[in-house]
Amino acid sequence: MSEMTVHERPGVYSSYDASAVVSGSGGSATVGLAAISTGGEENTLYKWSRYEEAAQVFGESDPLTALVRLLFRNGAGAVYAVPVRNQEGYEAAFALLAAEEGISIVTCDSTEASVHQALRESVNEASQARRERIAVVEGASGENAQALAERAQALNAERMVLVGPTAVGEQSGLLAAAVAGAIAKESDPAVPLGGATLSGLSGLSQKYGDSEIDVLVKGGVTPVEEVGGVVSVVRGITTRTKTGEAGDTTWRELTTIRIVDDVIPTVRNALRSRFRRAKNTEQSRGAIRSQVVLELENKLSREIITGYGEVTAQADAENPTVCVVEFSFTVAHGLNQIWLSAHITV
Repeated sequence: MSEMTVHERPGVYSSYDASAVVSGSGGSATVGLAAISTGGEENTLYKWSRYEEAAQVFGESDPLTALVRLLFRNGAGAVYAVPVRNQEGYEAAFALLAAEEGISIVTCDSTEASVHQALRESVNEASQARRERIAVVEGASGENAQALAERAQALNAERMVLVGPTAVGEQSGLLAAAVAGAIAKESDPAVPLGGATLSGLSGLSQKYGDSEIDVLVKGGVTPVEEVGGVVSVVRGITTRTKTGEAGDTTWRELTTIRIVDDVIPTVRNALRSRFRRAKNTEQSRGAIRSQVVLELENKLSREIITGYGEVTAQADAENPTVCVVEFSFTVAHGLNQIWLSAHITV
């Protein structure tokens, strides 16, 4: 279960957990970017709604501008960028991005494991503070499938997406930016990322066979391939493959955390806007419960979830100013494969 961060400020707080089912056997989102750049001012957050705005400030040849171009070309609705001068500057950049509301995806151009770990901590802390987001990173050039899987297992977080191989070119972060843009473009969190076409890339540094893709998917890596000159995502995977030391596929599919980040904030924001100054009475708690049911029914009708359990709203036994709302829901699963079984009579 995610730890609920609670402060004294009035508001709607949330936590979540997930378990695998065991039986017998909209719009374009905003992307945050931290990248090496020679332009702009360090430790400064820039907000852009068009590529041309970034090019005007940083110049078309700046490495950060190239990543912004890929983000917009693949579907980002807006880009919040922080220029970085060296490896030591990433943590400060991540802190600026973590403090911003409205960012759904974060990416960076670094391939250093320590920077990826710092981004993981930043994304987790922001999400616990009700600014939910995921991060997209890529491995180093030349890493094989096993090395990428080991890198993913070191991250082991449902909010971290590691993509591979790398894009053709000397600059790092190109593939991560393209995938981050593709995620931002998809308004339905239940639609799988597999099959999404990536634009603006010159090609990929490696070609994976089926056995290598198996290693990547099972190891928590989102593989990307090029077929007939078209670059596309094979399958959207998070790096979360274990709970403790035990293998756990609960959070493996990217759609799972994206649905959680769609449902929980929607319910939380609905309650915050409608019950900002309410009494903790039976009547108010009944209205709160009805509002939660209404939001869940909306998600159910849109096939973002496939069902939900009983919704309860009760006064906390120890704090009479707190209303405890509990509910469960089942995420919709993406369609990754179709198995054909043909019976032929001759």
